Amino acid sequence: MEALVVTWRELLAVVIAVLAVHAAELLLLLRWSGRLSWNGAKRPAKAGADQRAVDSLTREVGELRKQVARLQGEVDKLRTTPAGSVSPYNLAIQMARQGASANDVASGCGISRGEAELIVALYRKLRI
Repeated sequence: MEALVVTWRELLAVVIAVLAVHAAELLLLLRWSGRLSWNGAKRPAKAGADQRAVDSLTREVGELRKQVARLQGEVDKLRTTPAGSVSPYNLAIQMARQGASANDVASGCGISRGEAELIVALYRKLRI
C-alpha cells in the first residue's frame, strides 16, 4: 500500500479554499441579518430608528410641558378671579357649604328655588 503524500502547496490550497468558504458564509450571514449592504457599507442596525423615536418623544414632551404651563396659568387666573365674575352656581355652592338655606341661596345668587334646593342638598350632604 502506498503512503499518501501531501505537499505543502496542496495543503496551502486546501487552507485557502476553506478560508474562502468561511469568508463567503460570513458575508452572506451579515447581509442576511441586515448589518451589511452589498456595497460593503455598514448599516446601523436600529440606531437611526431609535434616535428618531427619541427625538420625536423629546419634541412631544416639550410640547406637553408648554401645554401644562399654559393650563397652569389659566388655573392660576381662575383662582384669582374677582368675586364679581364668579358664576352664580359657584357662589351658590360656596353658600351651601357655609350652611345657608335654599331660600338664602336662591335670593343671594339669582337662581331658581329648585336649583338652590338641589345645590344645598348635594353640597351640604357631601361636604366637599
